[in-house]
Amino acid sequence: MKPAAFYGLVTILAVALDQWIKLLVETMLVMHEKVDVLPFLALYRTYNTGIAFSMFSNVGDTGLIVLTGIVIAFVSYLAIRTTPAQIISRFGFALIVGGALGNLIDRTVYGHVIDYILFHTPVWSFAIFNLADVFISVGAALVVLDEFLAWRRSRHQAAPSDE
Repeated sequence: MKPAAFYGLVTILAVALDQWIKLLVETMLVMHEKVDVLPFLALYRTYNTGIAFSMFSNVGDTGLIVLTGIVIAFVSYLAIRTTPAQIISRFGFALIVGGALGNLIDRTVYGHVIDYILFHTPVWSFAIFNLADVFISVGAALVVLDEFLAWRRSRHQAAPSDE
């Protein structure tokens, strides 16, 4: 399998898994009713009309769709510019694009993003998010990790040897 096909498949699988789980959430979870999974993890169906942490919710659907499209295009451009050796970055970019497309589908079809994962303690809770958000975050972390590893390799190679 060619590398581009592999990363395309990663993107497609991320979108498919995200959309399948959101379909299950929409059909099986009651809106705004917490379902505890672990003491610190619950399923909680809600809608996000903005982007991360409901930012830019005042921009409107069309603005957010355009903004998401621009981000997907930019991330795709960065992915295309990577070298074949940047396997971790390429995988990360595929996850980012897959997650962004998953949320873009929600916003285009429903006018909001379906969120359902809630990390919490008895006195604190994290923002409610979805698998697409996880793909975006993990993908971004992989890109940063790959850049850090490349930086470390270049520093190590540039260091004078003690011979």
